[in-house]
Order: sequence, then C-alpha cells, then structure tokens
Amino acid sequence: MSEDRMTKYVFVTGGVLSSVGKGLSAASLGALLEARGLKVTLMKMDPYLNVDPGTMSPFQHGEVFVTDDGAETDLDLGHYERFTSVPTTKNHTITTGKVYSTVLSKERRGDYIGKTVQVIPHVTDEIRAVMKKVAKDVDIVIVEIGGTVGDIESQPFLEAIRQHKLECGINNAINVHVTYVPHIRAAGELKSKPTQHSVKEMRALGLQPDILLCRAEQEIPRGLKDKIALFCSVTPDAVFSAKDAATIYEVPLLLHEEGLDTKAAALLCLQSVQPDLGPWIDLVNRIRNPKGSVRIAIVGKYVEFKESYKSLAEALHHAGYSLETQVDLKWIEAEELETQPPDGFLSDCQGILVPGGFGVRGTNGMIAAIKYARENRIPFFGICLGMQMASVEYARNVAMLEGADSTEFDENPRHRVIFKLRELVDVEELGGTMRLGSYPCILQEGSHAAKAYQSERIDERHRHRYEFNQAEYRSKLEEAGLAFTGMSPDQTFVEIVEILDHPFFLGCQFHPEFKSKPLAPHPLFVAFVKASMAKVLEQTSSHS
Repeated sequence: MSEDRMTKYVFVTGGVLSSVGKGLSAASLGALLEARGLKVTLMKMDPYLNVDPGTMSPFQHGEVFVTDDGAETDLDLGHYERFTSVPTTKNHTITTGKVYSTVLSKERRGDYIGKTVQVIPHVTDEIRAVMKKVAKDVDIVIVEIGGTVGDIESQPFLEAIRQHKLECGINNAINVHVTYVPHIRAAGELKSKPTQHSVKEMRALGLQPDILLCRAEQEIPRGLKDKIALFCSVTPDAVFSAKDAATIYEVPLLLHEEGLDTKAAALLCLQSVQPDLGPWIDLVNRIRNPKGSVRIAIVGKYVEFKESYKSLAEALHHAGYSLETQVDLKWIEAEELETQPPDGFLSDCQGILVPGGFGVRGTNGMIAAIKYARENRIPFFGICLGMQMASVEYARNVAMLEGADSTEFDENPRHRVIFKLRELVDVEELGGTMRLGSYPCILQEGSHAAKAYQSERIDERHRHRYEFNQAEYRSKLEEAGLAFTGMSPDQTFVEIVEILDHPFFLGCQFHPEFKSKPLAPHPLFVAFVKASMAKVLEQTSSHS
C-alpha cells in the first residue's frame, strides 16, 4: 500500500442549510482524535469561484484567515488551528476558482496532450491531488466541504470525495454528514424530514453517510435518532446529537459524551484509546467560573458582522480564560465616533482595541478612539490599520504634524506618515499584492512587547499593503515620545509602536490574533487584558 493511502480520511459535509457548524464539528473531531494521540490535519474545500477570499468583502465572507506561508483563507482554518496543533498552509485550502485556474493553466501549457479537458476526471483529479498533498506524515486527514449538499457548485468536490473514498477502501475513509433538525415550536416537535431529504441528495450523488451529526437547539431523543437512522440507512449508534453549547470550546467534550470520536475510530479501525481531555475540561471550568470581568471596546469598520473579527474576538476571550476573567466585548462602529463624542461610547470600557481594515470609512472615528485612550491612559491595542491610525493620531496631535495621513486615504497628504509598501508601488491589482504570511521581528528590550513575549525575536503573520514611512517620520515621532519597539531584522519595516510611559499603548502591524489558541493564548492579548484588568481596579478604588 502506498504512503498516501496509509492515511485515513474523514469527509465532513453539510446539509439542510449553511452555517450548520461543519467547521466547528470538523475542528472538534480533530481535537478529539488528536487527544487520542493521533497526528491529524484538516483542510477546507470552498465551492465559490474566487481563487481565495482575499478580495471578498468581510460583510460577504467574514474574516480572512492568514497562514504562515501567506495563504488568504476561510475563517474555518482559524477553527482548525485553534482546536488542534495543526499548522495550516496554502495546501490546506482550495476553492473552485483555484482548481479551475490550475486546470486551465495546465491545458494552456499542453499538459493534457490534446485531450478534451472535462470536470471528470481532470477537475476531480486536481481536487484529489490537493488532498494527497496534505496527507503526508499524518494519521488522519479531515476534509470539510463548504456549502450545502444539493448546491450545484459543490458537486465536483462531492464527486472527488466519492472517488477518493472508493479508492481508499473500506475502513480507510468515512463521511460525517452534519445536518439540522429544526424544532417547530407550534407543534412542540423536532423534525427529521430535512435531514432525510439531505441524505437522499447525498445518496443520489453516490455518497452514503457513515455518521450523522444532527445540529439542534436541544438534545435529540433516542427515539428520533432511531428514526433518522432507519430512514437514512445508517446504524442507530452512528446518529449523534449536536445541541447548541454555551461556548464553542465545550463542543469537543459534548461530542465525546455523545460518542462521536469512539464511533469514528471504530469505523476507521483505529486503536481504542481514551482521549486525554484534561486540558479541555480545565478550560471549560475556567470559562464557566470567572473571578472577575473586564469590558473592552472594539472600534472597527465591520462590527455589524462580527464574523469579520472572529479570530480577534476569540483571542481576547483566550486571554481572559487564562486570567480567569470574563472579557465582555463592546462593539462600536468607528463611523459613529466621527460625529459624536467618544466619551459616550468609551467611558465604561477598561480597554480599547482598534482592529485591521481597508479603506477610509471610519478611520477618523478610529483616530478619535485612539486619542481618547492615549489622553485618558486607557489600555490601547492597535492591530494593522489600528497601528497605522495610532501613528497618524500621534503625528497629528502630539508631534503636531498637521495634515498627517495615510496615502491609502489621501494620495498626496501634507505628511505621508503611512504609505504603500515600496515593492508594491505601481501595482494596482488587489489580489495577492500584500505583505502576507509570517515574518520575523526584533523587539526592543524593556518594551511592553518584549515583556509580553519574553523573547527578543518573534515571528508573526501579516496582511497589509501600507507601512510606516520611517525614512521621513520615525525621528520626528521619536522626538515626540513614540517608541519603535519592534522592527524587521533588516530595519526596513516598522512592526510595533508603543508609548512606554502609558499603562499599555501598543500598535502592531501584524495580526497576532491568528496565532492565539484557547489552550495557548497569545502573549500580547494576555498583556493587554491584564492591563485592562488593572484599569478595573483603578476605577473601582477611585469610586470607593
């Protein structure tokens, strides 16, 4: 048997409706199998025609998650990394657009030697080739297929997994189908018919689910599970309830209680080993029993669609869990601060975070929030655009550089504190034209950043087109009191700025949220939340 066929596969599909929880289900199963001592990896297949989600609006698609090697991916890869030790790469994500782009490039080069290029076998072969790329040196590959069974655009992916499952053979590949069992309040009943129809759609495509994971607002009774099993041709012990959880980090424990990982292991002929879930049990206990709370404002451009900041919100919560503190997030639309005093929005917050984004909308509101944090000594954390706006705010209001701005918003500002990446000048295409992926950074000794990381050198993930113009403005802002505490090793790129005599005022050009995990919170978020907790004590003592 060849090396790639030694690896076993779990294909996760979704039915009835979108946002049914395939990504969390796949990530949770990955966590459970990893807790059994297995080496697991996960990948996502998205059926849209975009090559990647990099140019898609956050309102359309939610967050764009960035990997170490610079791939712009679906936010589900964030779930995979948070729930497991998997380091995802560009090979862990594929879209219809990427597949067709590759196939058409091969056709133009003559790789198909004059053959008629078709969906089967050429497109499906390309999909299967990507699956095999990530299968090296792992025990299990969990493959999530985006979209809903029955959608036209996902059919090539479903055909590819049908072929792959057949090639792998029995006990080497299974299909976990995630469905929705609605509760009809008027009738007081859970209804299985949508699940039955979804499985019927799958079987029409040549796929028979091995496991049914049924999302519902409440526990699914044994009798209904038996009915679903009968009508969907699965064994009764392969139908599992996935009820809504108080926290997503409880999902692995709930699915283990249901027996999902035990059944998956049995179907794949894996050794029966009890998973070590101690860290997850401890995490959920800390989530349920906080010893305090802190309110942090997120002043952003896309707050009406919170999935745009998925990793960011999770990173703040991770820090809170490690500090046994409940982090309450106050979402503030940046544009509102452009016409109203910030005090009315921010006075009840002990920390202010300004996240990344693109475009001019709301940036003056961000600057107002940053000024409020600086002047009132409230802990501030700026990420990507937030760091750039902190630099502009400092230039305008402390260094007194009137007209300071970014060339992203004004092509010819009086003081171009932020300007386009030098290697991207004259590049107008948006797709794949940013500084993407992991880059090193050297930290200044004694800075907030160095204290948080407990290291002199770090590696963090980036996603930006503009940078601080240090050749013209670093010395001016340093003279005014801004510290440049993180730099690229060659001193080309400014990575971190701080106000060192402030309780916590730090802006970073990179995205630390992408590397935070519930069991390993990111040090910058821990430092920020800890500083915000100190502000709670300060406010409490001043009011007593």
